Amino acid sequence: MAIAKAERLMNLALCLLGTRRPLSKRELRESIEAYLEAGSDDSFSRMFERDKDDLRELGLVIETVENLDGDVGYLARRDSNRLPAITLDAEEAAALGLAAKVWQQARLAGAASGALQKLRAAGLPEDVDPYEAHGALEPRIPVHEAAFEPLMLACRDRRPVVFDYRKATAARPEPRHVEPWALECWRGHWYLAGWDRDRGAERVFRLSRITGKVRSRSGRFTAEVPDVVTVRETVASWAGETADRSALIRLRTDAGYPLRAKATSVRELGDGWDELEIPYGHGLDAWLVEFGPDVVVLEPAELRADVVDRLRAVAKG
Repeated sequence: MAIAKAERLMNLALCLLGTRRPLSKRELRESIEAYLEAGSDDSFSRMFERDKDDLRELGLVIETVENLDGDVGYLARRDSNRLPAITLDAEEAAALGLAAKVWQQARLAGAASGALQKLRAAGLPEDVDPYEAHGALEPRIPVHEAAFEPLMLACRDRRPVVFDYRKATAARPEPRHVEPWALECWRGHWYLAGWDRDRGAERVFRLSRITGKVRSRSGRFTAEVPDVVTVRETVASWAGETADRSALIRLRTDAGYPLRAKATSVRELGDGWDELEIPYGHGLDAWLVEFGPDVVVLEPAELRADVVDRLRAVAKG
């Protein structure tokens, strides 16, 4: 059905763009096979009106012209449907070419490849490789999560979604009803920002913790989408990136390398344990719980209590 409609829309667009005079509905019906197969004049008329509205929504400028006899005709003038010439200097073309080549996975790969071809036609030389000046380094955005593509489309189309989500401190996933706003990659992980309907608040979800399929839901968003969605800043604060305090922990030797990378000081205690001082910010307790028995919080007392509470919640299931 989707292919048949796309073909019908394409044929209608070609007829309207290819004519030098307005074409009546009767002429358009006789020119397009799908319209000839319509069961009745009413069904054809409804189909034509929907197709015309769809083309206009896609950006095609369709004029309605009434002649002296009162007949109505339609056409799409080429000068009204032609984009202005694209002019790019060398730096702009290289930057856009680099951005297009970043996407190597998911559905965006095909679109990026096509966009790169158009960029070359608009000024990016064939013999210029955006990576050439950067040696062997080639930036990529990893997309391994199955939830990425349906969430990307839901963000684009402003469609609510439902998915099962397992928090770091939970033994089992639970359903979340979310109005998705934006996706962002931060330190090798994808995150979704949106409005959590069940909690009535903005939330950020790590895609790797989404289990099962992402299901779309009908209806409009109930919360206003902010002009700027600060996914990275939110995740950074939860991970303690904006911390202004310090915490003291014991960490098992040869474990917890992400914690060691953030540590401001490390002291060997012996017996297979080290003592680390790490930045302390919102969400550090949830992160420490992920390391299980390899971490023991020494101070502050409030952080130790939060970690213990989370571990008890996990143990209870």
